[in-house]
Order: sequence, then C-alpha cells, then structure tokens
Amino acid sequence: MKEKNAILLLLLTAFIWGMSFVAQSVSADSIGPFSFNSIRFFIGALVLIPFTYPIIKSHKGDGTYMEKLLKGGFFVGLCLSLATVTQQAGISYSGAGKGGFITSLYIIIVPFISLLGGKKIQKAIWISALGSILGLYLLSSGGSNESLKGDLLLLLCALFFAFHILTIDKVGKDIEGILLSQLQFLFAGLLTLPGMIVEAPSIETLKALWLPIGYAGVFSCGIAYTFQVVGQKYVKPQNAVLVLSLESVFAALGGAILIAERMTGREILGAVLVFVSVLFAELSPKEE
Repeated sequence: MKEKNAILLLLLTAFIWGMSFVAQSVSADSIGPFSFNSIRFFIGALVLIPFTYPIIKSHKGDGTYMEKLLKGGFFVGLCLSLATVTQQAGISYSGAGKGGFITSLYIIIVPFISLLGGKKIQKAIWISALGSILGLYLLSSGGSNESLKGDLLLLLCALFFAFHILTIDKVGKDIEGILLSQLQFLFAGLLTLPGMIVEAPSIETLKALWLPIGYAGVFSCGIAYTFQVVGQKYVKPQNAVLVLSLESVFAALGGAILIAERMTGREILGAVLVFVSVLFAELSPKEE
C-alpha cells in the first residue's frame, strides 16, 4: 500500500473515532455507561472474528501463548472498561467536543506514570503538561457544576487510558495486536455486564439506540482498529500520530454539526491549547 493511501486510511480511522464521541453523547441521556459499553464491546469482538480466527487457529495447542493472551486480554480489558465507562459518564455532562480533547490528555499522562519505573521525563513533556493544564483550565472553568463533574470524569478517563496504553506495552509484545484487541473487547464487555444488569435498559431503549450503539461497536471498535493496524504499517510514526490526533477535532466538529453542541470562545481556546500540547508532546524529538 502506498503511504498516501495509508494516511487516508488513518484519517478515516480518526474520523470514525471522532464521530464515536457523538454516538456516545447521543446515547448518554437514554442509556447508562455500563450498558452502552458492554453491548458495543461484544459487537466489536464479534466483528473481529473473521480477522482473528486464522491467527487463533495457527496457535492451536500452544498453551503458553494462550495463557499470555488470556492474561493480557483481561488486564487490558480491565483498563479499557474503566476508561470507557468514566468517559461515557463524563460525556453525558460535558458533551462530545470537550470529551475528545480532554480524553486526548492520556498522551501526556503516560510519561508521568512512567516516572514510577524510573524513566526520565523530557523537557517537551513538561512544556506540554503546562500547556495542557492551562488548556484544561480554560475548558473547564466558568461552566456549571455538572459540566465540571463531567470534565473531572473525563480527566479520570484519560488517566485510565494512560494505564491502558502502558498495559498494552507490557503484555502485548508477544501477542498479535488485533487478537489482543478482540480479547480486550470481550473481557471489557464481560466486566461491564454486571453494571448493565443493574442499569437494566429496556428493549425499547436498545431498539431506539441501535444506530449509535451499532456504530460504536462495528465502526469504532471493530473496523477503525483494523484500519489503524493496517495503516500504521505504511506510515512514519510521527505522521501517523499527527493524523490520528485529529480524532479530537473531528469529535468537536461532529458535536457542533450533528447535535448542535456549542463551545464558548474560552473553551475553544482551551481546546486548541490541549490539541497543540498533545501534538507537541508526540512530535518532539525523543531524548536519549
């Protein structure tokens, strides 16, 4: 595949993920976060079966590999379930646009968690962190108490996504990425299932929300992940990051166009600061 075609594939991935914030926002008033995520994760796991079945078949009889896969899938799925439930709850108060930008802060949080492992934080990360804090302040201050509650939940979501990334890095070295993704969806679906039972959504509600839930399951979980795996093989890492970072921009645009969300000038400035800070953290030259 040519690089320009792979970039278009990653751009489509960012667009699908951005629109997923809109789907989550539309569903948030009618269905609980556990129900929404449990259903979409099971759908995502099913969508990936045609891609993962040949891989599982090739490892048949390899007990060591399957043990690694199951353990890795569980812990990655645990982090994913915590991240997405808090994200869905946060979006219900703050909206899709702010949700996309605040969630993206996981990119800056990851290096600070890595401090626990004795890793040094680069100067670029410190600069990005200061920019993000200022951006988050502009995004979150001046709003209602409910909006502030949503922003705090989204910040917690970003923290869980940071742990999600670090867990993948630790357990995914010897496991095919798309197979680990399917297992994380399966375990995340199972872990959020008890919450869904408590929320007890009605059949009528699920029928009414078939489109946003189906979109989040089929496109955001299943198709977009596959596009990412394929696209990143042919694109330089810094270019891939640049394209995929547009997810938060698409979330804001989708929220404004499709569900008439409006951000104040102060919030737009904060969103721009967060976006620039995240890009700066990812694209700055790595120090030895």
